[in-house]
Amino acid sequence: MKDLIDCAMKRQPCDLVLKNARIFNVFTGETEYGEIAVKNGRIAAVGAGYCGRIEYDCKGAFALPGFIESHVHVESSMLSPEEFARLVLPRGTTTVIADPHEIVNVCGIAGAEYLREAFARVPLDVFLQLPSCVPATPFETGGARIDGERTATELAKDTFFGLGEMMNYPAVLAGEEDCLLKLASANSCGKPIDGHAPALSGEALCAYAACGIATDHESLTAAECREKAARGMYVQLRVGSSANHLRETAKAVDPFNCRRFLLCSDDKNARDLQTRGHMDDALRQLVVCGVSSGQAVCTATLNAAECYGLKDRGAIAPGRIADIVLAEDLNRFEVRAVFKRGKIVAEDGKTMFSVSQSVPDCVRDTVKIQDVCADRFRIPVKSGKVRALQVRPHGLVTDEIVLSVPCGDDLHLQGTDLNKLAVIERHRASGNIGLGLVKGYGLHGAALAITVSHDSHHLVVIGDDNARMARAAMLLKEAGGGMAFVSSEREEVFPLDVAGLMSSAPAEEVIARTETLDALARGAGVKDCYEPFMTLAFLSLAVIPKLKLTDRGLVDVEKFAFVPLEVTEEI
Repeated sequence: MKDLIDCAMKRQPCDLVLKNARIFNVFTGETEYGEIAVKNGRIAAVGAGYCGRIEYDCKGAFALPGFIESHVHVESSMLSPEEFARLVLPRGTTTVIADPHEIVNVCGIAGAEYLREAFARVPLDVFLQLPSCVPATPFETGGARIDGERTATELAKDTFFGLGEMMNYPAVLAGEEDCLLKLASANSCGKPIDGHAPALSGEALCAYAACGIATDHESLTAAECREKAARGMYVQLRVGSSANHLRETAKAVDPFNCRRFLLCSDDKNARDLQTRGHMDDALRQLVVCGVSSGQAVCTATLNAAECYGLKDRGAIAPGRIADIVLAEDLNRFEVRAVFKRGKIVAEDGKTMFSVSQSVPDCVRDTVKIQDVCADRFRIPVKSGKVRALQVRPHGLVTDEIVLSVPCGDDLHLQGTDLNKLAVIERHRASGNIGLGLVKGYGLHGAALAITVSHDSHHLVVIGDDNARMARAAMLLKEAGGGMAFVSSEREEVFPLDVAGLMSSAPAEEVIARTETLDALARGAGVKDCYEPFMTLAFLSLAVIPKLKLTDRGLVDVEKFAFVPLEVTEEI
């Protein structure tokens, strides 16, 4: 404090002075032309006439608080933590609230420890939430288990900042003891709880919010956003690679409730992070949707800081951490430079730091499946009617449709717009395979497979030929996890050597390899309204309506119950 006082009073030089900046004030919405004085990584003063050991000419750029990502699964980028930081820091992201739900469902707490240690090597503040649903639902075979007692033990430690998204909202509403123990443990520790409450409304929403759950990122409509904000929740406007409903949800933001909105990506792939951006991309889109630039900036800074109790950031003000983004304007948010705790970490899109990676054994060699032959994908039909998933374009919600098909000892798909879908258990080599059908995906003459499949991350394969599906699965067994494409002309595999979810390769290689696979899938007919592999990765997510497939079978998410593939009676 003495150093900050002396610098603010100009009795000693500062470590850094940012000069000639247009400083945006998130408290007042005003912009002032001046200087930002920094000492020991914190802002000492905003004003004029300061001297610093380092003086940086902002040349009239807008100075904004460092952007805060309010909810993300880093693993979904398929990048190592170090490479993730290398892509998002030049885009202005300086703080991340991360839910390591994916890697913990595969590797347990050891997976979170790996992320924590890796992120400690980069100049990015990452606050890890303890996943609340491991396994995510009772309808799948998990790689790990964290019950209420274990949750209480882990939340008492410093490793976890709060409790990750409570996806099992039916258990919350039913008052299940183990679920409530998790919530009570977070509340007693004074740690924030993230939510996941698609379509919850009325008394169900009240019951959910009454447990201390602070946020939700699953709203699809403006009305849903407004209701959740009215019940005291923070609404996270999601701008991800697979799910983005901002054109609709942004309509909920008005001058009175705007402080209840945050920005998040939830899941964003490496290619989008590199080409489109991170929170800067979300800000651009939010302004295009009609939200004022000042209100937009607050969603990515002050609002998020206040939601999560991060009183030391979120604004350019005395005493706050000197996380500062220089942007050309408040419409395109093109980032010129990024300062983290008063040190420049990125300029003109390039990082100013280097790190070395270390991948421990606990997150390697995690894909364990039995050998799979073509016959395991046979779907016999006796009744002539089957259920199928139909994915809504540009989203994660699937509809259930009932189709009339020929009876026989196997369902043949040639000449139809159907694909077979299989989820193969990969943690214990149990041999479990769930079988289903997908309508309208567009894939013909090929099979796609991936070991990223939310949330238990089994091996998912889709195709219209049993032999190709089996081959794709076996390629990923040999690779130890990853992504695969198989057709009669070509086979392509990209290994994901970290938990079968992420690659230790540089971001540029990850992007190039995934683009190749996506192009092959597009060439085999996958429609433009679907991300070929990442949409596939969500078809086993049994917490988002309506019909999903796990390694144990089809799940009606709204009924929270298994349903058979074949329909034998009227529904």
